[in-house]
Amino acid sequence: MLIGRHSFIRQSKLSDVAGRIDYISNPKRQEYLYATYQTEGATSEFWKNLARENQLDFKASGSAGKCIEGREFIIALPESFVQYSADDVVRLFTETFHRRYDVECSAALHHNKTKTNYHIHLVFSERKMLQQPEVKIATRNMFYDRQGNHRRTKKEILDEQGNLRAGCSIISKGEVYESHIFTKKEEWFKNKAFTKEVKELFIHTINCYVKEDAEKLSVFQQGGVYLATKKIGKNNPKAEEIKVDNAARQEWNRTVDVALVEGVPEEDILKIKQEKITDKTLQSIRTYGWLPDMFCQIIRGAKEFLQEMIFKFKLLPKPVPKIDLQEWKDMQKVMEKLQKQSQEVKNIQQEISFQKKQLSEIRGFFKGKERKSLERKIEQAEKSEKRMHTNMAQIAKEAGYPDV
Repeated sequence: MLIGRHSFIRQSKLSDVAGRIDYISNPKRQEYLYATYQTEGATSEFWKNLARENQLDFKASGSAGKCIEGREFIIALPESFVQYSADDVVRLFTETFHRRYDVECSAALHHNKTKTNYHIHLVFSERKMLQQPEVKIATRNMFYDRQGNHRRTKKEILDEQGNLRAGCSIISKGEVYESHIFTKKEEWFKNKAFTKEVKELFIHTINCYVKEDAEKLSVFQQGGVYLATKKIGKNNPKAEEIKVDNAARQEWNRTVDVALVEGVPEEDILKIKQEKITDKTLQSIRTYGWLPDMFCQIIRGAKEFLQEMIFKFKLLPKPVPKIDLQEWKDMQKVMEKLQKQSQEVKNIQQEISFQKKQLSEIRGFFKGKERKSLERKIEQAEKSEKRMHTNMAQIAKEAGYPDV
């Protein structure tokens, strides 16, 4: 049984978008920087203007905290992707995101210092450039205090001598008092469902290009048989505690892998996880509060219980086929061929569905060339799907079966 690897794709907010782009794409600041890529409009001037407008809007809103100038996805890639051209890889993921969401992006492809993590940093804008800037003209003199807040009368920004206070300003009638070159922020980008959607998009892209089934990824399912590990950020004071916690979780996850391979039903594993980990952890927290060592002990106890189940499962008598052994082996070979072909059909069907969705999103008079290119790809993929169905029927026919 093939155990799917879980993906690592994380989104973060950026309070200094231009600085972040320089950090990820500057060879002087990155030891293992292989390639960078920017969408057509993602110039340094674009990011500078975006940061400026975001900061102005944030100041005007009076919100607390830090201004969010942009967002970033970090996408961990299978190590086998080093065999592909670095320029092609970073362009593929950036353009895939750009086609779907139509916002400007800057990306870079890296290895970490120990060369154990091949990954892409993809920075994107939450706003689009307006075709025509929005400009507001003052119909009367406008007065602003040192915080940039609008005041109704001139008197409010003058000192006792009648002079303009330091930091205050006046915009005369007929002058521009507000301008926008960007749309408002896209609210969808703040939604957790958006992050999930992007993870699925990138996982699909990765799985289209991995050559070994063992490298194919899946989205981590909350409430599944596995335990999620925690990310350790830089300078985290609880780094050692999290490492120990993650080690215990990984022990459980490896034991789950063995259980699934040995044929232990998933519902049995879920029951153990619920009763031996979730319920016991909640009981422990109610009684003693959060104790990291206690949580690790609970996980190890659950792991040992699952190991006992695996051992008992191995002792169960295996079903004996009621047909000739050689015939059984031949049937198994045919089944394996058909399952492999079926998986390929499923993959290409997903690709066709994804491409058709992309096609429906391509609009505009000048997008004809791009539309035709995608239509040709869909046509070729549909032909491949038909060939695969024919191959499956042929495999079954050659083995003496009327159909699949």
